[in-house]
Amino acid sequence: MHPASSIIVFTTLSGMGFGLIAMLGLGAAPSDGTAGLVACALAFILTGIGLASSTFHLGHPERAWRALTQWRSSWLSREGVLAVVTLGLFAIYAALWVFAADRVAIVGILLTLLSLVTVYATAMIYGSLKTVPRWRTGLTPLCYLLFAGAGGALLAATVSSLMGSGAQSSLYAALILMVIAWAAKFVWWSRADRTTLASIGSSPETATGLGSIGKVRLLEAPHSSPNYLMKEMVYRVGRKHVQKLRLLAVVLGGAVPVLALLVAAVSGGGAGLLVIAVLSHLIGMMAERWLFFAEAEHAVSLYYGHR
Repeated sequence: MHPASSIIVFTTLSGMGFGLIAMLGLGAAPSDGTAGLVACALAFILTGIGLASSTFHLGHPERAWRALTQWRSSWLSREGVLAVVTLGLFAIYAALWVFAADRVAIVGILLTLLSLVTVYATAMIYGSLKTVPRWRTGLTPLCYLLFAGAGGALLAATVSSLMGSGAQSSLYAALILMVIAWAAKFVWWSRADRTTLASIGSSPETATGLGSIGKVRLLEAPHSSPNYLMKEMVYRVGRKHVQKLRLLAVVLGGAVPVLALLVAAVSGGGAGLLVIAVLSHLIGMMAERWLFFAEAEHAVSLYYGHR
């Protein structure tokens, strides 16, 4: 499928933002008011940019609010509703923390749960699609949740270190979650490489219902130029490019942050290293999300001669 930049920014930044909110709710973050203000502002900025960017993929962004009304049947709508509720509660939590120096534990726990459920809903927008077999697995929401947690913990540790508030708990949480997240992603990739449209029995014959006649092949394209479906659903990426981008994602998104976290944990500092780790992880996650969409085979491609 076409890896739209707006969706890549949306899933990456909002995931890290809600992951940071989850960490702040658990208390794995700066303790003083100034550092808390910085952490809360960063969480709002990341989620805000992420959610706003998702509307740019719509034909009519001004009508995005209407998606909130379909929460009974649409994971996209559920994600929107949950995001609004989570950010509303986070605003209350942040205000109490920064201005009253009171981090209400029960509100923080609820905030963490809502953040994780929001990320889960985002993942299920893709994980629920029967038309894309490589996405339709429980590993998809698992990877989204683990990466959100790892990114959030890394951000919390970085802010704590920069503000001199102590970051050991966040450092260890980020290190553990980062390793588990990439382990889960390797399992996801292994399954995805074996899960094609053909592997689940889908073919031009089953798509057109003409299999009883014989082998179906495209005689001539139905139009003279690519249409919307071909641009969005029938995207191709070379195998060599996939391998290079996977290596880039793993090195920048996983290896560099893990190394930086290890050094910071041993030295008891390393604020500059953690900033580099955040930037590296962000670039790596952009590559991982680009591949997530670019490698996906959509069933509609079968109508255009794809096997």
